[in-house]
Amino acid sequence: MKVGFLQFAPKLFHERHNLEKINIMLKGCKADVIVLPELATSGYLFTNQKEMKPVSAPAKSGRIADFFRNITAKENCAIVVGFLEKENDNFYNSQMLVFPNGRIEIYRKIHLFLDEKRLYQVGDTGFNVFEFRGAKLGLMICFDWIFPESARTLALRGADIICHSANLVLPFCQKAMITRSLENRVFTITANRIGTEKNETQEFTFTGISQITSPKGDILAQATEDEEILKIVEINPTDAQNKFVTETNHVLNDRRREFYEI
Repeated sequence: MKVGFLQFAPKLFHERHNLEKINIMLKGCKADVIVLPELATSGYLFTNQKEMKPVSAPAKSGRIADFFRNITAKENCAIVVGFLEKENDNFYNSQMLVFPNGRIEIYRKIHLFLDEKRLYQVGDTGFNVFEFRGAKLGLMICFDWIFPESARTLALRGADIICHSANLVLPFCQKAMITRSLENRVFTITANRIGTEKNETQEFTFTGISQITSPKGDILAQATEDEEILKIVEINPTDAQNKFVTETNHVLNDRRREFYEI
């Protein structure tokens, strides 16, 4: 299976620019699964919900869904992308998994970061896994990484590949994702964004360094902190089904839950 990430710099409020950039960078990608950053269609640094509304969209219909349905059908691949979801009067920081046949699955971010707590509803989808071409894909977004339970839940539900859309500003995640791969024996694809975004008095600089890690913690592909790039590698998803660290130590079956505080 060929999997990859797209790292670029979305422009705040400029949906058309962002979609055009995605379309150009994914043209002829020849991959099975591509992961894009968090809020890749809208930009990140909103100050209020009034700003968010024009670049929000429903999950499975309308312009954003149709745009990605068109790309996945044309490129014959699955795409995981972060977008600003609106349902009724609620906003969600969401991920859309779009299959080449037009099917869409959604994950809504559970662990909200900083001002996200006042702008978005806490995600209500739970951590779920979806099968595609013999591999099981788990979804999570950005700050979910700091809670080991996120990746562990996906692994327990059978994920071979964790698709991690991100807008990282702290310097820790890329190294931590090596541990997430090791402790769960899964592949991880972290698609981060780059650039500096400003809105009123707020300013964020994003760290880039998108990467793909193996169940043994090897970095299979990695971007720099400031390049716009599509990177694709070939993996064998079944490698993630071997949960043995040694011939007698299984990372899931050897857990002693009776001693853990929940």
